[in-house]
Amino acid sequence: MEQFKAITVRNLRLYFRDKGSIFFSLLSMIIVIGLMVFFLGDMNIDGITELLGQFPGRDATADADNARRLVLSWTCAGILSINAVTVTLAVYSVMIKDRVNGKLGSIYTAPVSRLAITAGYIAAAWVASLFMCVLTLVISELYGMAKGLDAFSFMTHMKLLGMIMVNSFTYAAFMYLLALIAKTEGAWNGIGTVIGTLVGFLGGIYIPIGTLADTVGNIMKCTPIIYGTAMFRSVMTKDIVDTTFAGVPEDVIAEYRKVMGINLSVGGKDLGITQEWLILLVCGILFLGVGVWVLSHSKKTDR
Repeated sequence: MEQFKAITVRNLRLYFRDKGSIFFSLLSMIIVIGLMVFFLGDMNIDGITELLGQFPGRDATADADNARRLVLSWTCAGILSINAVTVTLAVYSVMIKDRVNGKLGSIYTAPVSRLAITAGYIAAAWVASLFMCVLTLVISELYGMAKGLDAFSFMTHMKLLGMIMVNSFTYAAFMYLLALIAKTEGAWNGIGTVIGTLVGFLGGIYIPIGTLADTVGNIMKCTPIIYGTAMFRSVMTKDIVDTTFAGVPEDVIAEYRKVMGINLSVGGKDLGITQEWLILLVCGILFLGVGVWVLSHSKKTDR
C-alpha cells in the first residue's frame, strides 16, 4: 500500500508541476467556452426563444433570460463531462515520458510490484480528473449563481460527485489502455490530437445529437462520452428547464430534451440517469480489464 501511495503521489506531482500539461488538458474546455460565447451560444438561445414564442402570453424578456441560463447550464454540463477525458489523457503523459526516458524500466527493476505501479498510474489519473472536475463544477456553479441560477441542493451535489467519480474512472481506465499501446511521445501526442478534436463532437457539445442524422447519432451512442454528457445535463439543467418551459406542453419539453441530448434513447427505450451511470461503469471496468490483459501479454521490454 505504501508503494502504491508513493507512486500515485509522485505521478500527481509531476502532472500538476507541468503547467503546459494542465493548460492543454483544459484546452478543449477553453475551445467550447469560446465557441459558445462567440457562435453556438446565441444560436441555441435563439432556438429556445423562437420555440417559446410560438405559445401566446409569454414574457419574451423573461424567456430570453431563462434561455441564456439554460444554455449556460447545458454548456457547463458538457464541459464537466469532457474534462474527465482530457485531464486523464494529460496525466498519462507522465507514463509515456517514463517509458521513453527509460525511467519505467528502472521502476520495474525496483522492489515494487507491477500491480502497484499500474494502480499508481491509474489512481493518479483518476484523482487528478476528480480534482479538476470538482473544481470545474464549483466554478461553473458560482458563475451560474452570478447569472441568476439557483445553487444545487445537497442531494444534487452528491449525485454530481458520484457521476464525476464514475466518469473519471471510465477515462482513467480507457486512457491507460491507450497509453499501453502508444510507445512514443509522438504517438501519444497524435492520439491526444485526435481525441481532443473528436471529444466535443462525440459528446454532442458542438452540435446537439438530436439535430444530426440518425446514423451519426447511433455512432455517437457507441461511445461512452455521450452518456456522461447526457447524465450531467439531466441533473444540471433540470430546474432551469422546468422554469424556462413552464406552461409549455410536456411533449414539447420532452422533444427539446431529446434534441439537445439531455435525454437519450437506445433501441427505442429512454435511458435514465442510473442506466447512463451503469453504462459508464461497465465501460470503465471493460477498459481496465482489457488494459490489464494487454499488460500481462505484452513483451517485457520495460523490465
